[in-house]
Amino acid sequence: MPRPRSLTQDQVAAAALAVIDRDGLAGLSMRAVAKELKLSTMALYRYVRDREELEGLVIDLVYAEVDPAPPPAGPWEERIETMALRLRDAFGAHAAIMPLTLTHRHDSRGSLCWGETVAGILHEAGITGPRAAIALRAVIAYIIGAIQLEHLGPLEGEGTLVIAALPAGEFPHMAETARHARRIGPGEEFRGGLEAVLRGLGTA
Repeated sequence: MPRPRSLTQDQVAAAALAVIDRDGLAGLSMRAVAKELKLSTMALYRYVRDREELEGLVIDLVYAEVDPAPPPAGPWEERIETMALRLRDAFGAHAAIMPLTLTHRHDSRGSLCWGETVAGILHEAGITGPRAAIALRAVIAYIIGAIQLEHLGPLEGEGTLVIAALPAGEFPHMAETARHARRIGPGEEFRGGLEAVLRGLGTA
């Protein structure tokens, strides 16, 4: 008879997320998660089949923090901004898992529910057909990229300081842009970039 399970899927997912937050996505493995849970690797197979299932559990765990309900009535741009900020709030502390939001977008209920709401807002705004497919993809691409940039290369980071100090004669525009960038906070950066994307979608 198989031994009874003593862990929940949420506990396994939380351990996998802790491994990713600490060691990056490349550090995720059955062995690493088993060690995090103080189990043998073979014992972990009682709970999950493989790394792919672990990834799905992690995505589901974080998406559980995202409210998929449509925001109150209002301008469509503001409603999509609300949906984008919900995603940023949940995933912002776990930037390393952002690539998984794409690879598991078809089998994560949280991802599908969030996408359904955003697609519905676009539809109500008159953005339909192929244009809607491109618009939804553009919004997702911006959110994923912005979250990764915020954590891997933040505007207040050393990279911006290095660029700001470049010789003005050789890189005048990059140096000036970096000098302004140093005074832009993460929230302002995220909302400003999203606003530019949505403005473009509205006129496309």
